[in-house]
Amino acid sequence: MKICLVSPYDFPYKGGVSDHISHLDEQLRVMGHEVKILAPTSNEADDATQAKNFYPVSRHIIGLPANGSVARISLSLWLWSYVKEILAAEQFDIIHLHEPFMPTVPLAVLRHSKALNIATFHAFGEGSNSPYRYGKPVLDYFNGKLHGRIAVSKFARQYVNQYWPADYKIIPNGIEFARFSKPQPRVPRMDDGRLNVLFVGRFSESRKGFRYLLKAMPLVKEYFPNLRLIVAGKGDREEFADELRELQPGDVEFVGFVSDEELPRYYQSADVFCAPSIGGESFGIVLLEAMAAGTPVVAGNIAGYGSVLQHGQQGYLVEPKSEQAIARALIRLLPDQEMRARLGAAGKRHAEQYSWDKIARRIAQYYDETAQRVYGTSRAWVRA
Repeated sequence: MKICLVSPYDFPYKGGVSDHISHLDEQLRVMGHEVKILAPTSNEADDATQAKNFYPVSRHIIGLPANGSVARISLSLWLWSYVKEILAAEQFDIIHLHEPFMPTVPLAVLRHSKALNIATFHAFGEGSNSPYRYGKPVLDYFNGKLHGRIAVSKFARQYVNQYWPADYKIIPNGIEFARFSKPQPRVPRMDDGRLNVLFVGRFSESRKGFRYLLKAMPLVKEYFPNLRLIVAGKGDREEFADELRELQPGDVEFVGFVSDEELPRYYQSADVFCAPSIGGESFGIVLLEAMAAGTPVVAGNIAGYGSVLQHGQQGYLVEPKSEQAIARALIRLLPDQEMRARLGAAGKRHAEQYSWDKIARRIAQYYDETAQRVYGTSRAWVRA
C-alpha cells in the first residue's frame, strides 16, 4: 500500500503526535508499505525532515496556546496548492491524518484527498471552551470526508464524539518497549546512594502539575532526608523560585533535555517516576516508558493516565493538584523496596502490550477493515 501520514505540527519539534507518526512510519515500512509524511517544519536541517519520504509542506510556523500547551502549526494559505500538487502526483491509497481538524495541513489534505481517509484523534479537552465547538460549522465538511476514525484512548473518543458521533476504533499510542526495557547502566549522578524521584517533560507547562511535585518534596524529605528530584526536560526554573526556596541546594537537579538514547537510563536509575499532571492528557506515554523500564509510577488521577495505569498494580494514581496526595504516595513507596520491585515488574509486563510493532499491526489491520467496509475489498485498492 502507498500510505501518507499527515501531521499539523512542526515535525522536528518533539511531541507526542510527531513521535507517534515517526514510529508508525518506521513500522509500516518494515511491513513493506510505501510511506510518505506530510507536515510543516521549522528546521530543514533536522534528520527527520531530511528523510527522503518527508514532504515539508510549510516552513512558516506559529505557536498557538492549546490545552495547557503550545501548538506549533502553520496557518499558511500557500500550502493548499502545494498539498494539491503532492496528492495528485503521489496517488496515495491511504491518507492517515493525525489531529485531522487542526489547521492547516490536515484540512488542506482532506480538501484535496481522493484516497481512503483515516483519522487519529489524540487530544482530550475538558470544559466547554473547545475549539471543536466553535469550529464545528466549518469542520463538518471535513468530517464528512473521513472513512475511518481512531482514538488513542476512550477519553479521546469521548471528547471528539461529543461533536461528531461516529464509530471510533480505540488503538493506543505505542512505545519502544525493547529500548526502554533493555537493562542500562545507571546514570552516574543518580548512583550515589540517594533516593531518586524522576520527572520527565516540559515542566513549565501548567498541565504537567510540576509545581505540586515541588511542593510535595519538603513533606517527603521530612521522612527521607536523602531524597532528590531529578527533572529531565525543558522549562523556566525561575517560575518556581518560591517552591525551590523551601528546598536545599541539590534537592532538585534540573538536567535539561535528555536525548532519546539516554532517557531509558534515567527511568531505570529512578526509584520512582512521578507524573503529577492535572489534566489535558489523553494518554500516558511517559507512564508506559517508565513501566517498560521497570520503574513504579506515581501519577495524577486524570482521564488519560487512568487508561494506562491501574491504581495499586503498576503504581499509584493520586488526586490532581494535591501536594499532600503526591507526598503520601511517595512516602508509601520509597521505603518499601520489595513493593517497588513488584510494581515495577508488573508495569513492565503491562507495558509490553504497547510495543510499537504490536500497535502498528493493529493500525494496519484497521486500514484493511475500513477498506473492506468502504470498497468491499481490503486488498484491491480502488481510490474513491
